[in-house]
Amino acid sequence: MNHPTITGKTKLVGLIGYPVSHSVSPPMHNAAFAHLGLDWCYVPLPVATAPDARIGEAVAGVRALGFAGCNVTVPHKQNVIPHLDELTQAAEAIGAVNTIRVESDGRLSGDNTDARGFIADLRDHHVDPAGRQVLVLGAGGSARAVVYGLAEAGCAGVKILNRTLARATDLAQRMQGYFPGCPITAHAALAEIGADAHAADLIINCTSLGMTPHVETTPWDESISFRPGQVVYDLVYNPPETRLLAKASADGAVAIGGLGMLIWQGALALERWTGEVAPVAVMRQACLAHFGR
Repeated sequence: MNHPTITGKTKLVGLIGYPVSHSVSPPMHNAAFAHLGLDWCYVPLPVATAPDARIGEAVAGVRALGFAGCNVTVPHKQNVIPHLDELTQAAEAIGAVNTIRVESDGRLSGDNTDARGFIADLRDHHVDPAGRQVLVLGAGGSARAVVYGLAEAGCAGVKILNRTLARATDLAQRMQGYFPGCPITAHAALAEIGADAHAADLIINCTSLGMTPHVETTPWDESISFRPGQVVYDLVYNPPETRLLAKASADGAVAIGGLGMLIWQGALALERWTGEVAPVAVMRQACLAHFGR
């Protein structure tokens, strides 16, 4: 891999998280900067967790060291919030920040591009969530972003399915407050939903089930078939085809893996920092090369 040449004029951005050594974000963003002819460089910024949690110092360092901004990944998407000066509505509603921009006056602005990245990838696959009935599997951080994005995009309703009903209920109530016109309900088992699982236009896995190395796991009751016309989206992107997606394809549904969401959330962050239109195709190719695809 060719690394960018760094000089005293190079603008820096990076990724706060732990661990970050295997992240695809540095090669993805640096490929984009090179394509755009920008003297920018994206670097990993590992910040350990407890007992030596120093996230406040790390966030302050982004500003102090002259960075243009940074991304934030697990486990710090919530931890950075108290150390920022302002949040976008998306970041506030989702309760997590994945993108920080250092404004011209030095303020640290927190955003969340996961929701818009997810919707952008849906539309990239010619799927418009507006007016669709949606079933979301899981109620963690990624589910928050997905439900926010769906409601903002005008879906007809969202059913959240999670083994812990209280967690699904908290998410439903939180998002209902932001989008009172979109029915959002919580459920603890597929059996509760019954025919609605078959009726859903769009089914989204926001759990980690099926992710490498646990490729035999799935969040779906495989006695329930998908139908042609349904869209099944799995946020898991490694492996490229999960057990869930394999079943969806076999049943005649449209199956979409999560790599595009990863790319689009990064593209939107890049646009927020630079003001340039992100070269999404270049970023996608860098991701595919990183994963050896």
